[in-house]
Amino acid sequence: MSDMKRKIIDDLGGMVSGLGIAAQGAREEIEQAVRGRVDAMLAENGLVSREEFEAVREMAVAAREENSQLSAQINQLRADLEALQKPKKAK
Repeated sequence: MSDMKRKIIDDLGGMVSGLGIAAQGAREEIEQAVRGRVDAMLAENGLVSREEFEAVREMAVAAREENSQLSAQINQLRADLEALQKPKKAK
């Protein structure tokens, strides 16, 4: 009888262990399905991922810096042009 109880307990332990592995696999599948659905919903609504947002943000920062530099150059050229166009005073 003792051997039979031990066998039943071992079988139950194996089943519980198997259930844990199956539950983990099911959890991973559910997570993947949810992630896929969320990504699809974001794409359908025109939302972007964090990586895409950061890439565009970096491009905008670079464009602003370039715009600022070009603006400064234009202002300097205008000042130089004004200085050249002013009549020189006769001595």
